[in-house]
Parts: sequence; C-alpha cells; structure tokens
Amino acid sequence: MTRLVSTLAGDQTLLDLQALCRCALVSPEWVLERVRAGLIAPCSADGESAWRFDAAALRRVRYMVHLERHFDAVPELAALVADMHEEIEALRSQLARFVG
Repeated sequence: MTRLVSTLAGDQTLLDLQALCRCALVSPEWVLERVRAGLIAPCSADGESAWRFDAAALRRVRYMVHLERHFDAVPELAALVADMHEEIEALRSQLARFVG
C-alpha cells in the first residue's frame, strides 16, 4: 500500500498524487492535464511520482472541480476564477488584520 501523505520539516502534511485524487474525487489524468497546463502547481517539481500537494492545492483543486462540473467551465476559466477567489481571500485576511 502506498503512503497517502508525507510530512516535511515544519510539520506540514502533504498529499501525494493518489491521495489528492481521492480527496478531490478526480482522476490522476485530470490533475496531470492541469499541472502540465500550469493551472495547478505541486509543491515539489520533481517527477510525477514525487509530486506533493499542500492544503492550498487541495482547496484549489476542489474549487476548480466545482466550477468545471457545476458551471461547465473550461479548465483555464476555472483556474482564473480560483486565482481571483484566492486573491479575494488574501485581501479579506489583510483587511481583518487592519480592522480588528
């Protein structure tokens, strides 16, 4: 049985490709296509078998899957909307630090 997660220094848990696919309910081919297109970035740039994905990548994949399945968005549009969503969340976080 393959390992589902690996832990790096700093206690950050990372998912391998198979674990990411199980968590997001997508095929490895779905992820591979989007990584090759630059729409999803693994934490490690080594070969496909060594790819690891963090929690932010899992959230991004789940959001993109939602957009593609429910709104029939093409992968590039789903990635653009995910980029904007991530930026809005970062701005809200900054605003919350300044306000409160």
